[in-house]
Amino acid sequence: MREVVPVVERVQETPSTVTLRFDFAPVAAPGQFVMLWIPGDDELPMSLSYTDGPRKGVTVKAMGDTSRRVLGLGAGTRIGVRGPYGRAFDLSPRRLLVVAGGSGAAVLAPAAAEARQRGASVTVALGATTAPELLFAERFRAMGAEVVEATDDGSAGTRGFVTGPTARLLGERPFDAVWTCGPEVMMLKVVEAARSRGVPTFCSVERHMKCALGMCDACALGPFHVCTDGPVFEAGRLLGETEFGRFHRDPSGRRLPG
Repeated sequence: MREVVPVVERVQETPSTVTLRFDFAPVAAPGQFVMLWIPGDDELPMSLSYTDGPRKGVTVKAMGDTSRRVLGLGAGTRIGVRGPYGRAFDLSPRRLLVVAGGSGAAVLAPAAAEARQRGASVTVALGATTAPELLFAERFRAMGAEVVEATDDGSAGTRGFVTGPTARLLGERPFDAVWTCGPEVMMLKVVEAARSRGVPTFCSVERHMKCALGMCDACALGPFHVCTDGPVFEAGRLLGETEFGRFHRDPSGRRLPG
């Protein structure tokens, strides 16, 4: 479904991220995404950071020219919304470890909230460059999740990457599943740590998307199209792909290292 709707609310979440709320009726599951269009500009894939009810939301961090323009949108601005698309999280596990790097917390927060509503215990390993950039820390706590923080500069929680606390938590207690979203190299390390403990991991993968229908090949990841085969993948499907966590693609689809 596609609709042009007004932005109802703009919330500055961290110094670099903004949430836009808008009314969009189609039912969405945690983990799905929409294509967001600024009239006269481009269309961007955006994970839904709020999925419950008709008032949806996306949480945006500046990654390019169009996303920087999205950050400047205010209440009343009309935007195009198309979707929702993609595979969502399996909400059945009872003991969850959620690992979020940077803006990856946006897609994980609604999934964690619904899991908590269904009675799951949720532990969140939340990482960012610095304390003010820790996204949705209080939102996770408000839903009853335990939050363990890590920052690159040591201004909150453990100093260093979020993969450190993740490995520690996996060694301290049992989990039924790990959900993760963030840079692919981070997710690969999370997958390897969880696999060593026999814990299944589900990754929300972010790639350039243009059509969201599996036709343009812009979001190709080995044999997969992230828009239709993901964005949520069981990690075992990705581990055989040499591209995951090692290569990315630029907007033209060219494969680049890192």
